[in-house]
Amino acid sequence: MKFFIHIILLCVLFFQAPLSGQKISDDSLMKIANQEIYNNPDYAISIGKKLLQKEKNLDKSIKIYLILSTAGIAKRNFDESLQYILKARELLQKTNDPKIHTSFLIAAAMQYQQMELFSKSLETLDEADEYLTKLPENSYVKHFETARSFALRGMIYKSQSNPEIALQEFLIAIRNFEKIQEKEKTYFNQSIIYYNIGHCYLNLNQPDNAGTAFMKSMNLAELIKAKSLEAFALKGLAEMNKQKHQNQEALELLIKAENLGKEAGDLSLNEGIYKEMADNYLAMGNPNLYQVYSRKYIETKFKREQSELSSINHAIDVHNMETQKKSNKLISQYNYFIAGLIIIGLFILSIFFYFVMKIRKQNKKYQDEIKQLIRD
Repeated sequence: MKFFIHIILLCVLFFQAPLSGQKISDDSLMKIANQEIYNNPDYAISIGKKLLQKEKNLDKSIKIYLILSTAGIAKRNFDESLQYILKARELLQKTNDPKIHTSFLIAAAMQYQQMELFSKSLETLDEADEYLTKLPENSYVKHFETARSFALRGMIYKSQSNPEIALQEFLIAIRNFEKIQEKEKTYFNQSIIYYNIGHCYLNLNQPDNAGTAFMKSMNLAELIKAKSLEAFALKGLAEMNKQKHQNQEALELLIKAENLGKEAGDLSLNEGIYKEMADNYLAMGNPNLYQVYSRKYIETKFKREQSELSSINHAIDVHNMETQKKSNKLISQYNYFIAGLIIIGLFILSIFFYFVMKIRKQNKKYQDEIKQLIRD
């Protein structure tokens, strides 16, 4: 009897286990994917692809594609990222929601900025600003997307060796993020901005201000356990130490950064770390390790440039297609315009000939009447 009771209890236990386990909602999965973009972009992409298979809502599908695109950028796989942006654009034509349009355009501008297509990025940001004006004042989305827009502009100016202007843009971005009540939602972006602020100060030869900015970046990254962002901040601190000729301290920070950044697989991060390590080993008179990390730097740089080249070629093809579409549209509009002019012209001519014939008919009638009167 006891044996049967044990069997029954085991059956109940096994059948209850799957029922008691909580199913993770799609919204929670999207949140996890967002959080893993920088730490583990492959995992974020895996979640996004699974969500797409069953997602029917248009706006959510666009958001998932934007997550996938951003994760692609985090991997420095620009071609993959561009593919997701294009798929999002196809769906975007079916919605008029200014929030979705704004998010998409800023994501596209980020894509162009990462590919160093700066004029295209600024053009896209200007387009996004038109939709930003349609968002409710003091709303989360308004502040968040405004901040991202200024942050991207700052990154572009920084890349163009304009650190003073870049700093102004970054500080405006920070002020907009600080207006958001849900502070934890801004930590990712603020960490990235403070890292870039630190680099601006380095370029302006202000290492102490740079160190303060890099520390803020690292503290924010630690709050959300964003290892790749921590690695970037550590790399920034190492660059500050190198500028002060504190090469051993710089190397210790770079070794920590290298370990933290392994999971992310960010080519740009690894490239920067290897370059800094090579420079510091050279400064310390260690030619063997200099050669090791110099080779790693060159190999990683080549991989990144190949990825960017592939994406740029794809972007050029897309741009040519868009240009061709616009050209065809203009030609079509021109043809319709010419056809309209011809129709209107024919209509006016027909009216003109109608009245001419009518007048001639009346004149002939009057001539006949005059001739009749003369005969009488």
